[in-house]
Amino acid sequence: MTSRVSSPFLRKITLLADKAEWGNHPFPSLGFLRQAGFSLDFISPITILVGENGSGKSTLLEALAASAGFPALGGSQHHRLGSEGPENALARALRLSWLPKVSNGFFFRAESFFGLASYIDEVADLGNYGGRNLHHQSHGESFLALFDNRLGANQRALYLLDEPEVALSPTRQLAFLRLLWDWQRSGRVQAIIATHSPILMSLPGATLLSLDGDVIRPVRPEETEHYRVMRSFLGNPERALRQLLNDDGEESP
Repeated sequence: MTSRVSSPFLRKITLLADKAEWGNHPFPSLGFLRQAGFSLDFISPITILVGENGSGKSTLLEALAASAGFPALGGSQHHRLGSEGPENALARALRLSWLPKVSNGFFFRAESFFGLASYIDEVADLGNYGGRNLHHQSHGESFLALFDNRLGANQRALYLLDEPEVALSPTRQLAFLRLLWDWQRSGRVQAIIATHSPILMSLPGATLLSLDGDVIRPVRPEETEHYRVMRSFLGNPERALRQLLNDDGEESP
């Protein structure tokens, strides 16, 4: 009888220096790739990537998706949305280490979701997506329809999610947080998520990695700039607005 192996299934990624195209995108712009012997271990079922715009969250996630066999515009390994654009240079230089290898999964990319939804509405069984045409729902409803109905935890799966919160209200983000919690407890799902949402960052038990400052390091939610800015603003909106909107840079009385 084989032993039951729980997530994470993708255990490690390693940059193969001899395959890196150091003068081509994205290598010059991402400092963490230039570290000698760059590698990244995944130790939790849910890993959350955070950082400012341009820190490399989406770039790294897209390379992982390409290396794992997912289409560049999103979907499962069986989805093909047409032109995928140029081959991913970072993906070619990554080695993925698995235990065990998992091919089932999904790459969600908020930026290209409109095209993916059109493809799904045309060729897929909508019963797997809540029974409704995705384009007949609001943006946020269609996101949750995909997450709730297509991204299940009934078999081993790898889910790569790039900014899944962009169309979700705070209430819907909380609903999605509950889904992440269910994935985490199932032992059958590994998810790697790039997000700006302090709500999603707060998932208990998740590994939170910051890509700011040209390094990848573990952080707590309250240590992130996203969390500090939101807490400061919501704690005293009037003061925050006075500081932001005062043209001379000094706080108004």
